[in-house]
Amino acid sequence: MESGTPLNAQELFLANDIGIQNPEKVRIAYVDEVPFPYENFALKILGEALGFIGEGIINNAQVFGYSIYVRNGYELNRPKLAHELVHVLQIERTSLDHVITQHFSDLAEYGYDKAPLEVEAFKANNEYASDW
Repeated sequence: MESGTPLNAQELFLANDIGIQNPEKVRIAYVDEVPFPYENFALKILGEALGFIGEGIINNAQVFGYSIYVRNGYELNRPKLAHELVHVLQIERTSLDHVITQHFSDLAEYGYDKAPLEVEAFKANNEYASDW
């Protein structure tokens, strides 16, 4: 939260509309490389197996709690931000640990496109498809 940028007025409105309880806590951090918890051996192995990390794989955005990490050069337009804000909402509803555990389990079972947390987030891409 200390290094990221708070949401502007339009982004706060979007976060409220999505249902985030504490949108003022959300921060966007632009980074050269989106972080991944490599120090967690189990997540590292699973991330590699599922194709999230590894040689040649570029992650454009990732949510950790109220922080949205975005790769420099990636256009975080309204539908893409809505998608990431849904992930913030999912974490807010339960916890980061729960979402990570559920998400990786779902990815292994359903694949990325059919994982329930992604399906919910992709609905926001469509609902907020128009740009600002």
